[in-house]
Amino acid sequence: MPKSCLSGRIEVAKDRFALAERAAEWLVRAISSRQGDLHLSLSGGSTPAQMYRLLGSEETRVRIPWQRLELFWGDERFVPHDSADSNYRMARETLLVASPLAPARVHPIPVDGTPAEGARRYEATLKSAYGAATLDPAKPLFDIMLLGLGSDGHTCSLLPGQPVLDEREHWVAAVMSGRDEPRITLTYPAIESSRMLAFLVSGADKAAALKAVWEGDQDLPAARIHTNGEVIWFVDSDAASGLTGMM
Repeated sequence: MPKSCLSGRIEVAKDRFALAERAAEWLVRAISSRQGDLHLSLSGGSTPAQMYRLLGSEETRVRIPWQRLELFWGDERFVPHDSADSNYRMARETLLVASPLAPARVHPIPVDGTPAEGARRYEATLKSAYGAATLDPAKPLFDIMLLGLGSDGHTCSLLPGQPVLDEREHWVAAVMSGRDEPRITLTYPAIESSRMLAFLVSGADKAAALKAVWEGDQDLPAARIHTNGEVIWFVDSDAASGLTGMM
């Protein structure tokens, strides 16, 4: 059975800005160390936004082999791509606008039609990029996947108490309740099919959830992730405050 994400390593930074700097440097090195095309799944949130700004800075972006990158998203609110709540818009404004990445290599989650239609279309996009309709444990879907952690223990839009937590067939699903707006999210099989998972967690409001996930509390969606890939947690000191004696 794939191992729990709790076996990952952790890096603690003094604050969310230092966290973003450390994670950005790690990502640049991780991308540069691999050969050939690389599938990277992005996360939403304020901490990744700071990281994306660093990656898009003149000093850092020249170190990234953009021609080898193909970008995807772990989840999206079902709002227009120009909405202030859009994960795609956040990445576009903080990173993509400064990058030379070809538009054909950027794959935002569709938000037209219905959430169910968007989920089906994005699953087809992932399968086309993967080159198969069935996931092979020996061939990860993503080389690197960036993830966050909510104060309720959710990651992507795998929200507590929602039916999506039991989805093991589809790679992408619509989440119709649990938040003010519908969402589209990657499911456990797609998330777990990653060569590297990197969690970015900041803020004292995440401390209890981070501790519970590390303890394997299966009531928290993030704790249900099992993977054979490498896992690293980038956390700030506030988020790590509950982990004393556990690291």
